[in-house]
Amino acid sequence: MTGKLALIVGSGDLPAHVAGGLATPPVICVLEGNAPNDLAADLTFRVETLGTLLQALAARSVTHVCFCGTIDRPVIDPARLDAATLPLVPTLMAAAQAGDDAALAAVAQIFAQAGFALVGAHEVVPDLAIASGVLTSTGPSEQMQADVTRGLSVLDALAPLDLGQACVVGQGQVLGIETIGGTDAMLRTLPDVVQRAGAVLIKAPKQGQDLRTDMPTIGPRTIAAVQAAGLAGIAVQAGAVILLDSDNSVAEADAAGLVLWSFDRD
Repeated sequence: MTGKLALIVGSGDLPAHVAGGLATPPVICVLEGNAPNDLAADLTFRVETLGTLLQALAARSVTHVCFCGTIDRPVIDPARLDAATLPLVPTLMAAAQAGDDAALAAVAQIFAQAGFALVGAHEVVPDLAIASGVLTSTGPSEQMQADVTRGLSVLDALAPLDLGQACVVGQGQVLGIETIGGTDAMLRTLPDVVQRAGAVLIKAPKQGQDLRTDMPTIGPRTIAAVQAAGLAGIAVQAGAVILLDSDNSVAEADAAGLVLWSFDRD
């Protein structure tokens, strides 16, 4: 990639990993109320001042933008709209009423129309995308493989509804589905049967999802949450899921006796 990069970031660990993997420091733009871990902001903005942010990025000669991190849906306050953002209101209001994918697509369109090229976190730091294979010393059983197949069918069926990117399946039973609360919320509210069922967390992008704006991510925090929930393992789609702090993630999964499997999809 040639040109100057800005990271449009939310909370979590991913933004710092992306910034740390770049040879040239990017411009860090943080959505107010969604500060990332271990990464300081160069610019802080609100949705109501998005037009001003676009102007500031142009003034800094930014040519590319990368979205990364978790964002809680903001409530737009009409009283806080600035003059530069007023022309964007119809698109922003439509995005506020849409599902996650559609909302991200609308915001990405705003940046594109302002002349910025959109790149994915996995494109600017290719090592973030998880490679294919069994990463832990313990591999998936036949039952776990069958559960993963069932879980993918569930995620594919839910894709048109623009829900989550993950589910939990054990012994053929669907025991949890990610919704607006995200993967962590799902893992905290699973039934006790997951422990007896040797259940597995399955995480993969929705069909047709633009990985440049929203690529599923796991890391040490996911490993800890899966262990606390009593699951037997994690299965993710190779090349389409980010693995943060891979060495520690694998070591922690092994220490917990978990399976960490990155599968290929045809």
